[in-house]
Amino acid sequence: MSASHLEEPSATAAGKVWFVGAGPGDPDLMTLKGRDLVARAGAILYAGSLVAQAATQWAATDCVITDSRDMTLEQITAWLIAQAQRHAVVVRLQTGDPSLYGALIEMVQPLDAAGIAVEVVPGVSSAMAAMAAAVESLTLPEVTQTVILTRVEGRTSMPAGESLAELAQHHCTLCLYLSITLLKKIRSELLQAGWTDDAPVLVVQKASWPGEQKIIRGTLGDIRQRCIDADVNSQAMIVVSPTLGARHWPTLAKSKLYDAGFSHRFRRGNPMEHSLHD
Repeated sequence: MSASHLEEPSATAAGKVWFVGAGPGDPDLMTLKGRDLVARAGAILYAGSLVAQAATQWAATDCVITDSRDMTLEQITAWLIAQAQRHAVVVRLQTGDPSLYGALIEMVQPLDAAGIAVEVVPGVSSAMAAMAAAVESLTLPEVTQTVILTRVEGRTSMPAGESLAELAQHHCTLCLYLSITLLKKIRSELLQAGWTDDAPVLVVQKASWPGEQKIIRGTLGDIRQRCIDADVNSQAMIVVSPTLGARHWPTLAKSKLYDAGFSHRFRRGNPMEHSLHD
């Protein structure tokens, strides 16, 4: 992407703060737009507890780079405002996608109040990275077509109607963020929702992180012990889904999109071809 595609503020205006999704861990999974902004930034504030410092490797040698792991929300927004007064491009580098568990609006509101322009660059979320690492699919025809991205109630309470036991009643794919220390509670609530102890569970710690990724497979009944044995207790995505393990199923319902008898605007289907496969 050329530099002309990124808006520059005027000489008298404050700079713009870009909230950039760094992706799940592997720096190569950052978008090209995000990487270009890192290269052009005068200042970068990265979430060091979750984002690998390698994600800043494209920054200029004179770029101000700060780790926010010890900062409060007020300190973060004050830093962003101060740097936007000095630099045309300021990057807040966040794990995964900024819009998902990223405290995005909490940071944007003070910037709005200060008259600082903001923009968001999406990133790959750990749910997608975890399924990619395990070569699994979030959805399958005639199995589930729905994915719920959620977390288990801990210090942050859940709104009414969003308890895991309620959401799990759909028996679709559940991607559980920020919940690896709550596996006992997850099992209890899923059993309450009608799941069984032999339901397959996937846990991926640090999905895509070079040399640090761990993939743990198990069931609702044994996944907690498997994670304890593997010393997995942080930065892990939990997926409970009826689709898990489908790679090894002897039969599989196929997508209609590629069915020889299915017509769409790019291809005319052959109903006879379809009937031959029935």
